[in-house]
Amino acid sequence: MNKVQITFLFLVLSTSLFAREGMWIPTLLDKYSIEEMQQMGFKLTAEDIYSINHNSLKDAVVIFGGGCTGEMVSDEGLLFTNYHCGYSNIQSHSSVENDYLTDGFWAMSKEEELPNPGLEVRFLEYMEDVTDSVMVNTEGLEGFDFQDKIDENIEAIETYHSDDDKYEAVVKPLYYGNQYFVYVYKVYTDVRLVGAPPSAIGKFGGDTDNWMWPRHTGDFSIFRVYADENNEPAEYSEDNVPYQPKKYLPISLNGVQEDDFVMLLGYPGTTQQYLPSEAVEMVMEQSDPDMIAIRTEKLNILSKHMEADPKVRIQYASKYASTSNAWKKWQGEIKGLKRMDALGIKADFESDFEKWYNQNDSLTTIYEGVLPEFERLYVALEDYDRAYNYYNEIVLRGTDIFSLVNYYSQVCKAWDGFTDERKVELRGRLVSEMKSHFKDYDQPTDEEVFVKLIRMLYDDLDPLFLSESFVDLMQKYDDEKLQKKVYQKSVFTDQEKLLNLTNSLDESKVKKLSKDPLMVLFDDLRGFAQRNINMVYSGLNDEIEILQKKYMKGIMDMKADELLYPDANFTMRIAYGKVEDYKPMDAVVYTHYTTLEGIIEKDNPDIYDYNVPQRLKDLYQSSDYGKYGQNGEMPVAFIASVHTTGGNSGSPAINANGELIGLNFDRCWEGTMSDILFDPDMCRNIMVDVRYVLFLIDKFAGAGYLLDEMEIRN
Repeated sequence: MNKVQITFLFLVLSTSLFAREGMWIPTLLDKYSIEEMQQMGFKLTAEDIYSINHNSLKDAVVIFGGGCTGEMVSDEGLLFTNYHCGYSNIQSHSSVENDYLTDGFWAMSKEEELPNPGLEVRFLEYMEDVTDSVMVNTEGLEGFDFQDKIDENIEAIETYHSDDDKYEAVVKPLYYGNQYFVYVYKVYTDVRLVGAPPSAIGKFGGDTDNWMWPRHTGDFSIFRVYADENNEPAEYSEDNVPYQPKKYLPISLNGVQEDDFVMLLGYPGTTQQYLPSEAVEMVMEQSDPDMIAIRTEKLNILSKHMEADPKVRIQYASKYASTSNAWKKWQGEIKGLKRMDALGIKADFESDFEKWYNQNDSLTTIYEGVLPEFERLYVALEDYDRAYNYYNEIVLRGTDIFSLVNYYSQVCKAWDGFTDERKVELRGRLVSEMKSHFKDYDQPTDEEVFVKLIRMLYDDLDPLFLSESFVDLMQKYDDEKLQKKVYQKSVFTDQEKLLNLTNSLDESKVKKLSKDPLMVLFDDLRGFAQRNINMVYSGLNDEIEILQKKYMKGIMDMKADELLYPDANFTMRIAYGKVEDYKPMDAVVYTHYTTLEGIIEKDNPDIYDYNVPQRLKDLYQSSDYGKYGQNGEMPVAFIASVHTTGGNSGSPAINANGELIGLNFDRCWEGTMSDILFDPDMCRNIMVDVRYVLFLIDKFAGAGYLLDEMEIRN
């Protein structure tokens, strides 16, 4: 075995060897991790992190929006999360006249805070193992009958724990369905924007620096949660008052040193540590490369138009960021998996798995068909995986206009079945969706994206995965005619006409819309994909999921004396490690922190993402860092060997004393394969230093009144 294989030893976490890998269930810390955490310097107990008997750290951490983490930092509902997590909300309040992206936004009083319709935060009330309840009356059932009973039991459990809709309950599987937990949340919907730095701070370095270290990004934004007079969730109202959390995090000004203990408490999204070799090969050789190619074309077009027009830059800022984030991550993932010889590691583990079950006849009977069946299923999936990704990236995600058409198409197809009252409601929703679309829509930009991606769909896929009508269309029209005859002739490009049609939508208007060239094309593409691709793709993945559950059970039995963490599934987890430097390549060693000096070194007024605000340059020149600097420097960001993934954005970085020292916001590019394989020598998470956050609030923005709410410790 090579060094990486010995260090990694596939997925098994031995506490004596790997202090840094894993995303652990908070309720099981006493069983698995707390002793090691304390050996590494952590001074609190498992009960201090998660408790249902008294307030604990879990009460200060929230799900922010649909895919990030946030933390409470005051007894008046003040919340920190990443800038990129609040980006779409900041962008939605921005215009050419009030460009909060470029200039930043700071509410100087609670009255100036901005509401964000649709934004929610979720507080975890409790989590509970419900495996036995999920499996009730499933004995002897197989296939769809088994899954139907599981679903029925899950629905009953969620209903029971929802408590007359006071709480939101969600049951999620762990270890691929070998265990189930229910998670019960209280959801607050009045969340207001309090502060955000300029994009040249909050997104400093843009796509160039994204996923990279050294990093100099002030990736934070500030919101406030509001509640009714009883501190309960309530829709937005001027009568609402700041939420009083059960727990908020004290903030440390002591900073970090190399080898300091760091813990993250948050909501990591998805990892796939237990995939078989065939799955990893498909990711490396097909899925990631296909999606990278599609997004590269889209990003090139968006970038061109954004650079040419400030209005387009604002309109497409959030869209560009969301498109490019995974695009760059996938590139690092491929590189990391190849560097680690991921397929070799997986093959070695599978060989060990075979040796294990062959030692016992009863185990052989259960598991001998698992690995050959994986091979059969992934061979069958290969072509459908490519087609699925192409349709998903191009038809469902690729263009603005198709996103709007999709919304209308769903309504029109079911129009005859709606009541008159429901039709009135849907007209209003369509108008709202339409206005939101046109606010951030530039027709020349989207036209070019549309033509490029539709042509890719036609050119790159096997004709077996294209409808005859689509093939006829693409053979009949070149790109220029496709633009004129399909895109520009559509009513979906004309806001005034579409508004009038929507306000008077009836059966005749629905028929008219159904003949619109863009809707005809969209319905043809989506319909063909649903009938001829998605059903087969989903069916094969259902078979793989059932097999993966069996494989996972085998792994758990084989490693019964060792610790195995469940894959992330956007539920609360603990991860921990130490502040460490790393060596990504020969003759290159990165230290564990960056400073404001590095920002000034990168300053470039000609590049939007590197155009350092003059106020920040002035503070640097005067070294006016106040109590936030250290040894004449202004710390900006630091790294640690904590296992993170998407969803951990905004997670609080907590020191050994349970104090906030930073906000997690990224991973180092060389370690992005950690969703599939973790390399302790290379995987580093990136955090903005909380001292830089406070410095920007106080010295840069002049919003120091916010610090008066916080518990700041020297």
